[in-house]
Amino acid sequence: MVQETYSKVWVKRDNVDFEKGKSYLFSTAFNTFIDHTRRQSKFGDYDEEKLDRPQESHHQSDLKDIINQALMKLPDMQKTVLLLRDYEGYDYAEIGKITNLSESQVKVYIFGARKEMKKYLVSIDLII
Repeated sequence: MVQETYSKVWVKRDNVDFEKGKSYLFSTAFNTFIDHTRRQSKFGDYDEEKLDRPQESHHQSDLKDIINQALMKLPDMQKTVLLLRDYEGYDYAEIGKITNLSESQVKVYIFGARKEMKKYLVSIDLII
């Protein structure tokens, strides 16, 4: 599908504005996927059971472990506010009430936590 998408974009390359190239590429990829799905369902190769049950791959499991390791390296307050914000979806004011911090302190802790997470996740030790 990727190759088909790029070949469609290549054929139309002169008709696509440079500024709109990215959105055109994504639209073409989406339409290619829809066409492929329709073709598969029409010929009976389409297996709805596979789409209904998301499979957890070994890669996803490894990623979860790495993220959990990164979280464990954070100080407790940074870990708490980061999880409340990014995992639970609380806004800054609600997190401040829960943790007895001001909204600006919450923002500072979240910024620091994200910075440390990024540093850990892009470290050379994790590159496979």
